[in-house]
Amino acid sequence: MKAKGSVLLAESLMREGVEVIFGYPGGVVLPFYDYLYDSPLKHILVRHKQGAAHMADGYARASGRVGVCLVTSGPGATNTITGIVTANMDSVPMVIITGQVPRAMIGNDAFQEADIVGMTRVCTKYNFLVKDPSEIPQTIKEAFYIASTGRPGPVLVDIPKDVFLTEAQAHFPERAHIRSYRPSYEGHQGQIKEAAKAFLKARKPVLYTGGGIIISGANEELKKLAEHTHIPVTNTLLGLGGFPSDHPQFLGMLGMHGTWYANYAVAESDLLIAVGARFDDRATGKIDEFARHAKIIHIDIDPSCIQKNIKVDIPVVGDAKYILTRLNEEVRKLASSEHFASLYHAWNQQIGEWRESHPLSYEMDDELIKPQWVIEELSRHAAGDSIITTDVGQHQMWTAQFFKFRNPRTLLTSGGLGTMGYGFPAALGAQVAFPDRSVVAIVGDGSFQMNIQELSTAVQYHLPVKVVIINNLNLGMVRQWQEFFYNKRYSAIDLTVCPDYVKLAEAYGVKGLRASRPSEMMDVLQETLNHDGPVVADFVVSYDENVFPMVGPGRANKEMILGNEKREEIPSIPAGAAMNS
Repeated sequence: MKAKGSVLLAESLMREGVEVIFGYPGGVVLPFYDYLYDSPLKHILVRHKQGAAHMADGYARASGRVGVCLVTSGPGATNTITGIVTANMDSVPMVIITGQVPRAMIGNDAFQEADIVGMTRVCTKYNFLVKDPSEIPQTIKEAFYIASTGRPGPVLVDIPKDVFLTEAQAHFPERAHIRSYRPSYEGHQGQIKEAAKAFLKARKPVLYTGGGIIISGANEELKKLAEHTHIPVTNTLLGLGGFPSDHPQFLGMLGMHGTWYANYAVAESDLLIAVGARFDDRATGKIDEFARHAKIIHIDIDPSCIQKNIKVDIPVVGDAKYILTRLNEEVRKLASSEHFASLYHAWNQQIGEWRESHPLSYEMDDELIKPQWVIEELSRHAAGDSIITTDVGQHQMWTAQFFKFRNPRTLLTSGGLGTMGYGFPAALGAQVAFPDRSVVAIVGDGSFQMNIQELSTAVQYHLPVKVVIINNLNLGMVRQWQEFFYNKRYSAIDLTVCPDYVKLAEAYGVKGLRASRPSEMMDVLQETLNHDGPVVADFVVSYDENVFPMVGPGRANKEMILGNEKREEIPSIPAGAAMNS
């Protein structure tokens, strides 16, 4: 095929099954946008380039397909970097296409020139600078292959303006062949057998699972393993939905704001089976105290994650679904479900006692709406297949604690990077992927204002996303840390000067609602969920509500603050420990 680079790019994307692109035009990508005018590719015009990256991310997380965004050079490209790092930290398959100044101008400080390849080398899985239009089909084929295989991640393709305009003879490859890139999926059979044998020696095992369960589609294999062995299951934040939250063996999330019984179970375990989790600091707390009595099995497709943060005894490199399928076979050869039930009876009884003595709880108030209550009721009344997105902060943790996620790919949230402003555009991306499903963005009043302009995108493309604002008129998580670790010196957290969200929503052409008292909450929630189009619902909640349990910085997960301690009993922040809100 002989054609201009813009035509070759469009054809390459369509051959990869791309149906929608999230983007924002600019000078150097106009040749491609001109071709889009007659192309079957759907384009979503965002209102900020960061929104394009987050929408592609939400589309990818919800659907499992590669998300695609397209922006111009210079600030267009640099504005996507936060979204790229977000996707990279959370293993999200994305292809980011950026325009670049003409080849002859590269390195000359031309108008809107930025070395986006150099800038993103450390935060992409791979990136390309296309120097000839004939390279486009092969580059796009490789970009999608790299983004979607092994441990998924973002891949950037930078294309100079004159490459879009130049004709070339090009070949469209059927497959990508990259000699230096060969992900391992099957795992070592001997290690899998060794892992199965460890189940029989254990008396206090815990399954600790992360986002890898969801990425690999291994939720059914995990459930089979847990139910056959009667081993309790705890998830990381990104693993929520990988195991049904209403299952009797589910312990809830572990870590900094995990449940008391999940953290104690891990701390007291003698066998920890980690699947698709990377032992990040928010899950482990103080490394030296994390599961220190346990033999650790670590199953992960990324070999660089194994032995990185925690020393493990039985490493297995490979795809979670494949390995859990084999592990299930080996475990069933060794013992019946009844044998495992007997083996772990005392352990499960102990966990049951912990669950009863330290449940997740909060106190209701006659005058103030409690944020936990809003999320509990949303969980009860939202459609069963609803997709929930969050921003970052207290509302994110309350969602992890009180929303019941029963299916994978129903929670989209920024875990590794903790990106405020992520939740709403990610919800729009998810809604594009699933037009007929309910999508709800749970946001804070601080984070929502960071990408609030995407309300225009929701209206223009008829995306009926429901925005639930947990509005406490301050930066809640920062305030909570200042309360506990900085002697209540509340610095730079006041958001009382804020827009009227109802009027602002209406200005964008969106339905706006507000609940300021407990008596109003249920009616507003029901109206929000039942409205046909997009909604912004402002729930004004108690100003000083905190997230509990809470593990302080530098502390072991067993050292939880439960909310009823006196101020003087709360440890001060250790020297050198950083606060990441």
